Amino acid sequence: MDHRLLEIAGNGNALRADRIGFAKLAKLAFDGCDLQPLLQETLRKIGEGTASAGETIDLSVIAQLLGNKQAGLDIQAQVLSFQRLFRSPCVSANPSLRVLALAAAMDVGGNTPIEFLIEDFDIELTTLYVVPGTPLSPLPDHDVAIVVASDSAECRDALKEMAQFASRWPRPLLNAPHRVGNLDRDKLCRLLKGVPGLQIPDTLVASRVLLEGLASAAVALSDIATDLAFPLIVRPRGSHAGVGLAKLDDPAALAGYLAERTEQDFFISPFVDYSDTDKLFRKYRIAFVDGHPFAGHMAIADRWDIWYLNAGMAFDMDKRREEEEFMRDFETGFALRHRDALRAISDRVGLDYFTIDCAENKRGELLLFEADNTAVVHNMDSPDVFPYKPPHMRMIFEAFARMLAKHARRDRERAA
Repeated sequence: MDHRLLEIAGNGNALRADRIGFAKLAKLAFDGCDLQPLLQETLRKIGEGTASAGETIDLSVIAQLLGNKQAGLDIQAQVLSFQRLFRSPCVSANPSLRVLALAAAMDVGGNTPIEFLIEDFDIELTTLYVVPGTPLSPLPDHDVAIVVASDSAECRDALKEMAQFASRWPRPLLNAPHRVGNLDRDKLCRLLKGVPGLQIPDTLVASRVLLEGLASAAVALSDIATDLAFPLIVRPRGSHAGVGLAKLDDPAALAGYLAERTEQDFFISPFVDYSDTDKLFRKYRIAFVDGHPFAGHMAIADRWDIWYLNAGMAFDMDKRREEEEFMRDFETGFALRHRDALRAISDRVGLDYFTIDCAENKRGELLLFEADNTAVVHNMDSPDVFPYKPPHMRMIFEAFARMLAKHARRDRERAA
């Protein structure tokens, strides 16, 4: 054990702040509950000087869920200046496993929402926000640790800080920080290039100056990449959840797009038409746990830029019936059909837990859009509308809990 970590390991248990946590707050928001009373109550406590650090970090989450991202981040920054350890609710007073999550100071979408994966198990979760320049101390007692920070630019310094200690961490450390950094779109494209049965569109980083030259015809697409052609998919580098995502058919459309954006760096890639014979697009989320793929969800829409919520799955029985079939037959259908490509993705990415968003191209190959360690995998959907989902979500959650327990057990056996 590294001597600096040895000095601080086990000293942080009394310094953790209890919080409601992202999973429970997100569930309240998802169900349409009004979070304003909780927000106002916390603000009142802050004004009186009686709010705990846990309540204040919850306030940061509430503000973001209510749409005020910057206010939430400002609150978070203030809290993290004096408190960086937080304990999430646990179903047991005597948990069988203690997990330490290493997070970055990011918005609510920037760290793996691990609470969703373990909230029904007797697993204690403590989250340590790694703030560069601040010591990783004190560390609470834990059986296994996992990096939950994302590959985004805002997390890079935190990931570097984690990487300094990764090889000497006192307990098993999952989702190694140097592998998380490979998930950025251009790096992932290079990492997975040449996998048989897999199509991943070439993704390039382009500056605003370069795109302005392309829009004005001062730069040709062939000057950027030999096979690049319109239509293009463009998004600001570092953006999430479709912010700034656009399909641009020609230089004029690119000029209009840039006129509405202020970012300086973008990702560009060729558009791939993955519509089926019925003109609908089908997009899948697959969760990898300990190397094994699981069905997360399937979204069907008449638009290429699909998210589960904009696909209207809750309002279309035929779509839900098709998703149910996909999830029920996943092992003998989708996973078997793309077995080799899925295995290669898992091996090359090398993370203990991550997700992919993908489709099937017109040749029947796996078409990969992105890999992510922070995508939300949850069981918030109504069981009345989606009765087929809970068993499949439970499979993912149980596999995740088994993976954590396996690493903790092996560590104890080695120590013995």
